[in-house]
Amino acid sequence: QVQLVESGGGLVQAGGALRLSCEASGRSFSSYAMGWFRQAPGMEREFVAARSQSGISTYYAEFAKGRFTISRDNAKNTVYLQMNSLKPDDPAVYYCAASLSSGSFLSPSFAYAYWGQGTQVTVSS
Repeated sequence: QVQLVESGGGLVQAGGALRLSCEASGRSFSSYAMGWFRQAPGMEREFVAARSQSGISTYYAEFAKGRFTISRDNAKNTVYLQMNSLKPDDPAVYYCAASLSSGSFLSPSFAYAYWGQGTQVTVSS
């Protein structure tokens, strides 16, 4: 079992930045690839970014490339999502998730066994 708790969401102006954190408790954090997803009202949950178990490989949705950075600290059981240049279409509830999958299988939500409760990100224009 892995429990995930996100933090760091809030209100930011367009063009601003936020750093989301997701702390995991439970066993073997380093055994899990970690991902971030988001869900806006009335929309399906979509993949944002993922980082492999070792932290070497990263994967990003097209909209996240160049603006968002996923990182992880296995010593702290924490994964981060640094979001820069936030846009008016970025607001959503952002979720972190843990997966035993790897590689290209990290983008679909069904690859993830554990989910946090989400943190709200709001962008004002």
